Amino acid sequence: MTIAITGATGQLGRLIIEKLKAAGEADVIALARSPEKAAGLSVPARAFDYDQPDTLAPALSGVDTLMFISASEIGRRVDQHRAVIEAAKTAGVPHVVYTSVLHADTSALSLAEEHRQTEALLAASGLTVTLLRNGWYTENYAASIPSALEHGAFVGSAGDARISSAARADYADAAVAVLTNPDHAGKTFELAGDDSYALTDLAAELSQQTGKDIPYVDMPEADYAGVLTQAGFPAPMALAFAGFDTAAKAGALFDDGNAMSALIGHPTTPLAQTIKATLA
Repeated sequence: MTIAITGATGQLGRLIIEKLKAAGEADVIALARSPEKAAGLSVPARAFDYDQPDTLAPALSGVDTLMFISASEIGRRVDQHRAVIEAAKTAGVPHVVYTSVLHADTSALSLAEEHRQTEALLAASGLTVTLLRNGWYTENYAASIPSALEHGAFVGSAGDARISSAARADYADAAVAVLTNPDHAGKTFELAGDDSYALTDLAAELSQQTGKDIPYVDMPEADYAGVLTQAGFPAPMALAFAGFDTAAKAGALFDDGNAMSALIGHPTTPLAQTIKATLA
C-alpha cells in the first residue's frame, strides 16, 4: 500500500513519516512544495504545491492512501484544499485522511470555518474519507515558555478555560494508526489529550519545574495580541492566536472523550512532560 503525505516537510508531516517508517511501512511518499527539503526523510519525494492545481493529480499517481495535512495559510485554505481534493478524485486515490480541527462542526475557533468547508467538499467528493479532528497541540503553548521565563509571567486570554491538548507526537501516532488500519476508513475521530488543564495550571507546572514564581496573567484579547506582536508574531497570526484563547472560553479546546488514547493504544503525553522537554 502506497501512502503519501502532504506537507511532508512540516513538523507534523515529518513526524508521521518517521513513525510510518518505524512501523515498517516501506512504501511512503513525501509530498512537498520544495521536494529538496524532504531529502532527510529518506523516502521518495514529489513536488506538491497547493497553488499549482494542474500539477497535483500526476503527483498522486499510484497513491492508495493520501494523508492530507491541512494547509498553513489561513484564509487561503479552502481554494487550496479544493485543488487537492479534485486532484485526488482525478488520480483515483481510494482513501483520504484529512487533518481537521476538534469539533469542527460546532467549534468557535476562527479557523474552524475553513475546516468545515473542507469537510463539506470531502463529503461531496465521493472519496472515502477519514477525518482526524485534531485538538490543540501542547507545543502551541510551550512555544511561549521562553518569553514567560524572560518576563516572569505566562500571559494569555483563556481565563479559566479547560484545554485538552496533546503533544504533536500523539497526533502523529493517531495518523499512523488510521493510515495503517483500513478498518478506520470513513470514520471521524475527535482527537484531544486525556487530561485538561487551565493556563493557571500550566504556569504552576512551569513554576515548579523551574523553581521560579511564574504566574498566569490573563488579559483582554487585544492586549494579548499586542504582546504576541511584540514577541515577534506577525500581526495576523498574533490576532488569530489571541482569538483562539478567547474561543477556548466557549469550550473550543476541550474534549473529554479520550478517543485519541483509545486510537493510539497509550495515554497521551502529559503537560508536564512537554514542559520538561521544552525546558531541556
